[in-house]
Amino acid sequence: MNAGTLTVDLHGKNTYQAKVTVDALLRRVRAGTYRIRLIHGCHGGTALRDFIQAEYSRHPQVKRLVFSPDGGATELVLREYI
Repeated sequence: MNAGTLTVDLHGKNTYQAKVTVDALLRRVRAGTYRIRLIHGCHGGTALRDFIQAEYSRHPQVKRLVFSPDGGATELVLREYI
């Protein structure tokens, strides 16, 4: 785990629960946090992945999204590494 990355597992959550969780993380993020890694999985469907992309791709705190090669996680990039 990278010290500048927060990781949260969203398995088992619906889109509303995922939004509450991610919004709470974004409100409490500290200066040393560069990314939030959201593990949502992809084998049970893509509803969470699609929701995260739609909801946070234009969020004011999120610079860009990075998708894992297997499609099971999305990282919200808050700041670029210096």
